[in-house]
Amino acid sequence: MLKGKKGLVIGIGNDRSIAWACAEAMHQAGATLGGTWLNDKARPHVEPLLEKVDAQIRLPLDVSDDSQLQAVFDAVSERWGSLDFLLHSIAYAPRGDLHGRVADSSREGFLQAMDISCHSFIRMAKLAEPLMKNGGSLMTMSYLGGQEVIPNYGIMGPVKAALESAVRYLAAELGPRGIRVNAISPGPIVTRAASGIAGFDALVEDSVRRAPLRNELCIEDVGPLSVFLAGDGSRAITGTTLYVDGGYHILN
Repeated sequence: MLKGKKGLVIGIGNDRSIAWACAEAMHQAGATLGGTWLNDKARPHVEPLLEKVDAQIRLPLDVSDDSQLQAVFDAVSERWGSLDFLLHSIAYAPRGDLHGRVADSSREGFLQAMDISCHSFIRMAKLAEPLMKNGGSLMTMSYLGGQEVIPNYGIMGPVKAALESAVRYLAAELGPRGIRVNAISPGPIVTRAASGIAGFDALVEDSVRRAPLRNELCIEDVGPLSVFLAGDGSRAITGTTLYVDGGYHILN
């Protein structure tokens, strides 16, 4: 499905991250990939994975560093000359703000969460736009907590709501250039990032008990949707949030 297409996967942390499952599925579908690691601490966990998918672009990327972000897209321009798709799978909030009430969140923590988890996608869209000469697909990862109040999700709820709104506005603005913008919203999946959410095990149990499909979700459930959205089969789909949650979202 993706033979001949070139794309970036941003947000691989280890072999249990959703971004990795997407990268693996995209590679199996024939895509040529590039990927990044957050910092020197993360590099030993990520670089071997990028090797597995024959990633042609491998660079560090802390999205709070504009020079690193520019370097990634400069590498795409120099190596490939164009870009067909991009997957943004990054979210962060300071632990103190994440575990507290939204009403008690600090200005600094809220702004940092919004910058890394939401505005970084907007910055990537701006840099990707001139490289998507024949159209393309931009994807990001959301969660039901952006639509509904989820216990212990804290400030990430408003942040994900902003991200989903950004998806809609970017879709409207970039659509005339043939660029599609969508959000993928997985249900609760056990990952290292999710372990930072208090009571996460209870969310998983509730999903298995109440979701129509009654299955515990895994990262491999998300990969096929990312392949579909990166490919031509989704050519008429943009500005939407697609759920991979066993149907859990229809019950709330």
